[in-house]
Amino acid sequence: MPPRGVKKGSKRDRQYKEIKKSEEKEGRSTKRAEEIAARTVNKEKARSGESKTASRSSKRGASASSRGGRQSGKGPAGRTREQLYNDAKKLGIEGRSKMSKDQLQKAVAGAS
Repeated sequence: MPPRGVKKGSKRDRQYKEIKKSEEKEGRSTKRAEEIAARTVNKEKARSGESKTASRSSKRGASASSRGGRQSGKGPAGRTREQLYNDAKKLGIEGRSKMSKDQLQKAVAGAS
């Protein structure tokens, strides 16, 4: 369910649905995907001046859309451990649950 104040069929509604679908494709639960999508839409609304109130942190830095899905402050290896774990799972890598983020990065890169 989109955040409060987002009209059905609006740009933000479409954005919410697209983000939710993408997060579920990455292997997150429906509830977690909805939370991420709602937070992202609310932050984008705050950045563009569509919300009545916005925290200072919501207005700082590059927006998610301009980052192209990359996480802030990280280089090309900016995937989270959870994302790497999901990739390892798709690739069928053994022992992935006990691997650190660095180990998962190496295993996924080697298997690709």
